[in-house]
Amino acid sequence: MSRSTGAGPGRAAQLGWLPWLLLAAAWFATVQVRPLLDPDEGRYAEIPREMLVSGDWVTPRFDDLKYFEKPPLQYWATAAVYGAAGVHPWSSRLWGVGLALACLPLVYAFTRRLYGGRAALAALAALAVSPYFLILGHLNLLDQAFTFFLCAAVFAFTLAQCGPLEEGRRFMLIAWACAALAVLSKGIVVGVLCGGALILYSLIERDWRAWRGLHALPGLALFALIAAPWFVLVSVRNPSFPGFFFVHEHFARFLTTVHQRVEPWWFFLPLLLLTVLPWIPEAWRAARARGAAPGVAVSFKPLRFLLVFCGVTLLFFSASGSKLAPYILPLAPPLAVLAGVYAAGAVPLVRRASWITLAFAAVLSVGLALYSAHRNAYVPMALVHWCIAALLLALAAALAVRWLPAADPRKPVLAGVLGAVLSWQCLLCAFTVMPPERSAAGLVAQVRPFITPGIPLYSVGQYRETISPYLGRTLILAGYEGELAFGLGEEPQRRLSTEAFAARWSSGGAAVAFFEPDVWDQWRRRGLPGRVIAADYHTVAVSRL
Repeated sequence: MSRSTGAGPGRAAQLGWLPWLLLAAAWFATVQVRPLLDPDEGRYAEIPREMLVSGDWVTPRFDDLKYFEKPPLQYWATAAVYGAAGVHPWSSRLWGVGLALACLPLVYAFTRRLYGGRAALAALAALAVSPYFLILGHLNLLDQAFTFFLCAAVFAFTLAQCGPLEEGRRFMLIAWACAALAVLSKGIVVGVLCGGALILYSLIERDWRAWRGLHALPGLALFALIAAPWFVLVSVRNPSFPGFFFVHEHFARFLTTVHQRVEPWWFFLPLLLLTVLPWIPEAWRAARARGAAPGVAVSFKPLRFLLVFCGVTLLFFSASGSKLAPYILPLAPPLAVLAGVYAAGAVPLVRRASWITLAFAAVLSVGLALYSAHRNAYVPMALVHWCIAALLLALAAALAVRWLPAADPRKPVLAGVLGAVLSWQCLLCAFTVMPPERSAAGLVAQVRPFITPGIPLYSVGQYRETISPYLGRTLILAGYEGELAFGLGEEPQRRLSTEAFAARWSSGGAAVAFFEPDVWDQWRRRGLPGRVIAADYHTVAVSRL
């Protein structure tokens, strides 16, 4: 088996600053172009906006209602960005998309330290061309920050087991600090994943020496110093927080289907395939070897531990009663490390990825053309343009990787990575303009001229998450609770039935309401006054005057 372990310093080990600068420029190419998508991007853009406006950095609010589903680190970071750069789609995405990008140098540095420059370049390329990682890495989600801090903790722990005592202590404290930041990013599942991986690894290897190197007392103190203050303060100010956050959002989410995100046990397997698609041969070699690779002369087996961590993460979320596509994003960086170590080289991996990206873009483009021709369906020109751009970028990357000399792998690898990063962003942009609408950006643009300061804004029978961040206003809910049920329960006087709304609306005065289409149709037939000023597939906007 051809392996890249133990590769010494060489040209591949020295990337320099220019490739990273080009990669960063390509990575952020479309953050401002793409509209915010319902529901997640709207939610995680709006909560920090309200935090900045209210000045309350302890109690997160969504539509001015208490919202305790997730910890506040991303809200804090995004609110700080808003304060410096203003409220924009790109500034709302900066924290998450930026930390997804940061996973690339994290993987590169970790792999290079243990397995040399050749393996590091292959690991970097593997992560940078993963379709699953590229798509989710460019959305405004909590999972990129969670992935970065969780994987940083896992990598730091691994390095702590492979170095001298004093160095091990330093890396272990870094691991504890990163684990705390991961908890503040998404919750206490960090302890289950990391602890479960260490327990299972120790059982498999019959080796418990790693437990003695945890530096538990200073580590736990540092962990508590970082993670605990917000949990204590928010619980003091909101006595209902502990029960909702720890019981409802963690144990009930895992053990029950209360969140109505029920999927079959195999739900994550196709997503795992999409993660490793360009490097299936390398992933298969790593799985067959069970993480047993030479190159690190210590009793602890880093690759085997990473493989165990991936297995625990996949099994844990597969067993959960609540499943969403981004949950297994933390698998991508350690799997990329495994692929890099077992790769024959970065260039074959990137060449394969370029042709796969080209195939995806070609299939989508041809499919849209056939759909339009045979069904006489309307296809937005923006959709056509994005598909053509993806196709051309993928083709250019495939040709560049094919013809650039492999003697210096940096150039073909950089060409393939940049092509993949840009091509998949173009395909994501194509998805955002594919009917039906997935954002309220266009709707809000039509409604904005009818909205004056102080005019009441209602949301009837629905809550469209991207309306508020584009308007910079919260909405008065009528006949809807959904994910805001907890906040409405905390402030029951804010509940408004559709009948009470209709009475208030009919009493006169300027107002704008965003209706769920079926609800508007019902009230229109009952004679509710108002005229439609904008509409899309999901929402009808109505003006009282």
